[in-house]
Amino acid sequence: MLDPIYIDGLKSWGLFLWHTLCARGTVPVVIHLRDCPRVMKRRIIMLDPIHIDELILNALKEDMPMGDITTDSIIGPSSVSKGVFIAKASGIISGLDVAERVFKLLDVNIVFKKNIKDGDRVSCGDVIAEVEGSTRAILKGERTALNLLQRMSGISTKTAEFCEKVKGLPVKIVDTRKTVPGLRYLDKYAVRMGGGENHRYCLSDGVLIKDNHIKSAGSIKKAVEMVKNRIPHTVKIEVETESLDQVKEALEAGADIIMLDNMSLDLMKEAVKLINKRVVVEASGNVSLDNVYDIACTGVDIISVGSLTHSVKAFDISLRFR
Repeated sequence: MLDPIYIDGLKSWGLFLWHTLCARGTVPVVIHLRDCPRVMKRRIIMLDPIHIDELILNALKEDMPMGDITTDSIIGPSSVSKGVFIAKASGIISGLDVAERVFKLLDVNIVFKKNIKDGDRVSCGDVIAEVEGSTRAILKGERTALNLLQRMSGISTKTAEFCEKVKGLPVKIVDTRKTVPGLRYLDKYAVRMGGGENHRYCLSDGVLIKDNHIKSAGSIKKAVEMVKNRIPHTVKIEVETESLDQVKEALEAGADIIMLDNMSLDLMKEAVKLINKRVVVEASGNVSLDNVYDIACTGVDIISVGSLTHSVKAFDISLRFR
């Protein structure tokens, strides 16, 4: 058996996914991410092909639950066509392997040629990929392939814009769990292709004590104590704070990461000074391209940006027959 591959240092999650793949007898697909000046070490994300296929098949079932009555009425089964994917804007592309898989699931004989790789920048008019084979398969997979490719490329492009704003500063741009249900796997991959990094993938792989947890527990101290009694010592604890008093309480309780939620710039600066590098500091809440640089200058280590995935604009790509 090959050695397991760890995802962003999350050893337990990486091992879980690895053993899941091995139990299924599946060969994992490993995608190496492009270099980013803010990444301190090589990052690898492992995509489960069964997971990807399930996601695509669900999308295809949604789009043609009883077939494609237009294509099947017009196009003969032996018809063959060639099409090109054209970028209609400038930005960062991601999701080419996913788009290819859409067509392969419809017809294994489809030929999909990638002219670039995920993480590459393109300009308006660039031909990013070509597809050739069964006309029926291409037409039936066109919308699903474009939907996924356009969303992922939109996320990568937006992430790259945020990263560019803080270029040269010792801070990381990370995503959140504000993703489209069912697409988080691809959304977070797309963030990495744009040069950003991933926050926790799900509720199971990281502790984040938020305002409602604190209210339910009675205090930050009680919430941290309760969590520490239940989790392994290898799991870090992050606490969301809204005031300097809460920051002090989180420090005293033994939090490993402190989130400064919706704080003003001045308050963030005070909090960073109070923390004094004792723990990792994350800024969150209403982060935009207009204020991300100022937030980075407060001295925080991480800036989480929900808009990378929750309201991203799809990247404009068209598929044209030639």
